[in-house]
Amino acid sequence: MKTKTIKVSDFSQTPKGRFYPKDGLYTGDKFRKDYLEKDFDEYDKIIVDLDDLYGCPSSFREEAFGGLARIYPIKDVLKKLEFICTDEPPLIDEIHSDILEARK
Repeated sequence: MKTKTIKVSDFSQTPKGRFYPKDGLYTGDKFRKDYLEKDFDEYDKIIVDLDDLYGCPSSFREEAFGGLARIYPIKDVLKKLEFICTDEPPLIDEIHSDILEARK
């Protein structure tokens, strides 16, 4: 099984907003395009490490992870992505909700 780990804090410790550049430099769509979409077809499992962040706003989460579920089938996104978050474990449930509620 081919696996990749992505630390969101390597992208930014303060991710926020939906759209680059309108909402800033470290937005959900930029993270999705530069990290998640780029690797989605190449890897069987993508581990997303959410530790070491100073917040992870809903706008960023929904656009990054919910946005991915508007491109790929929701079941594939849920199967392929695995989350690590020891700093704030409820964040994982919030992201799963963002994915499940994504609209095509």
